[in-house]
Amino acid sequence: MSLAAESQTEPHLHDDIIYPNAIPFLLVHIACLAAFWTGVSVKALTVAVILYVVRMFGVTAGFHRYFSHRTFKTSRTFQFLLGLLAETSAQRGILWWASKHRDHHKHSDSELDIHSPIVRGFFYSHIGWIYSPKGEEMDYSNVKDLEKYPELRWLDKHIYAPAIALAIACFLFGGWQMLVVGFLFSTVALYHGTFAINSLAHVWGRKKYFTGDHSRNNWFLAIITLGEGWHNNHHYYMASARQGFRWYEFDPTYYVLVLLQKLHIIWDLREPSEAVINGERRLSRELVKQAAEKIKAQVHGLALTEQELEAKIRALIGNSPSVADVAAAIKGEQSVPALAANQA
Repeated sequence: MSLAAESQTEPHLHDDIIYPNAIPFLLVHIACLAAFWTGVSVKALTVAVILYVVRMFGVTAGFHRYFSHRTFKTSRTFQFLLGLLAETSAQRGILWWASKHRDHHKHSDSELDIHSPIVRGFFYSHIGWIYSPKGEEMDYSNVKDLEKYPELRWLDKHIYAPAIALAIACFLFGGWQMLVVGFLFSTVALYHGTFAINSLAHVWGRKKYFTGDHSRNNWFLAIITLGEGWHNNHHYYMASARQGFRWYEFDPTYYVLVLLQKLHIIWDLREPSEAVINGERRLSRELVKQAAEKIKAQVHGLALTEQELEAKIRALIGNSPSVADVAAAIKGEQSVPALAANQA
């Protein structure tokens, strides 16, 4: 294999961080120390909390549930406004964010997953990947549905303009204190709230569904990210705008989306069916293969009855009707054709 070909197929596990590009990110954190000089008022803290919540909604409803997964429909005008709000978070552009996130789901927790804590550890998955050569790469071949809109391309080209405009508005509203406390405090909190899903939601929490990766449900992450902490639910059925599948799974982003649908601002809000919630989806071929490999590792050298093997499979994949598929794959038989999961 040539060096060029090898460089395209070999995953970059330890790319050096591009420090010049990381400097603005570090300066935002350091600038928060200016609060020792500006002071911290209740008014500024209130603005910080409001900006955190509103912009987190832009990230969760905009960047994630709409642009990355298209879990509802809306007008072109509201689509632009949602993108504008999302980019006030200073988390780069719409096309970049959606492209990287779609790649994450395609390769979740494999060596091709650019921010897997399982493969690369906490720091790299939390922030290091963004400033690595792989994080800097921009391949928009998987976001052609978004790239066709010139206004979205404009937003993606001017990725920090909305955040800078918001910073200026905060300064005009309340001076240096509002800029530092209202804008910078909330921006830093927003960074790490969002990044925690990458670094923690694959190692901390509970798994309810078999997804072939390490995604977890975590109530604390759900609170600080307006519902994104139900990450195992999301990886099980990413086509849903609702990530807290059950009434007790706190999902404020979904509640606001329901209100927007009632106001006819958005429509066709996609939700999980009862079969999905009950874990009764048929597994994709790839997940059948992964489940079979896991069971093989568990039962290697053991003589199991059909009933014992089925019990182990059910313990892994729950109520999925793909038990027969997995059993056939374990035995090396031709698996029953598994329906490809709808991962749109």
